[in-house]
Amino acid sequence: MTGTDLVAIDIDGELTELARRHRAAGGVGLQVLNFVGGQAENLLERLPDGAKNRLEEATERALQVALRAAAQSRGVVPDQKSWLNTAMTTAMGAVGGAGGLPTALAELPVTTTVLLRTIQGIAAEHGYDPSDPEIQKECLLVFGSAGPLEADDGVDMAFLSARITLTGTTVRAIMARIAPRLATVLGQKLAAQTVPVLGAAAGAATNYAYTSYYQEMARVHFGLRRLSERTGTPRAELVNDLRQRLKKRPSRPARR
Repeated sequence: MTGTDLVAIDIDGELTELARRHRAAGGVGLQVLNFVGGQAENLLERLPDGAKNRLEEATERALQVALRAAAQSRGVVPDQKSWLNTAMTTAMGAVGGAGGLPTALAELPVTTTVLLRTIQGIAAEHGYDPSDPEIQKECLLVFGSAGPLEADDGVDMAFLSARITLTGTTVRAIMARIAPRLATVLGQKLAAQTVPVLGAAAGAATNYAYTSYYQEMARVHFGLRRLSERTGTPRAELVNDLRQRLKKRPSRPARR
């Protein structure tokens, strides 16, 4: 890559766009919370104790199933458009929520598989090979971000940090690392799906929010990686820049 190539890339513009995507990712989550009439922190209280105790184990098992199924399906089913992935998971959420907690739990690994497959497709859009073990790990790390119902002020960028050492780390170790956090996030989704009367509608709404969220976060994740490679800028530096942008409120056009 030549010096001219480096100058031609609008780093500021691309980071601004990535910050916009990051902010937009969680926007639909607020709509879901308003719909189910609760707050993210007390949604989990709606789950039976037995379900809460098994959630982390079920989440890690869902990730294992999802990784195998997503990888195997790539040679059979082509990557789909983002809107089609969202429509598919929204329909699955409605079915899962219609039967309460039992069907919602049964739907969890299926939805996780579609989400992971979607993340892999976005990695491919950015020029990466989803069958590469290192890219598979990075796809899993996207799940380490906060979910759309989490209130993290939009600045929790740990999953994006270049300081995470992937070399020598097994896929199982990555799963074990993110499973506790993802279990909390998915627990909120399950709780929303068990809201009396609203089950099917809440299931559809939460799956819509989660699919939209993780698609956007995958674009942020792999967008930062690609920008680093194209410009020669250390990834940690780009992550820090993006974090600072997210701490600032987006400017509004001045009134006339």
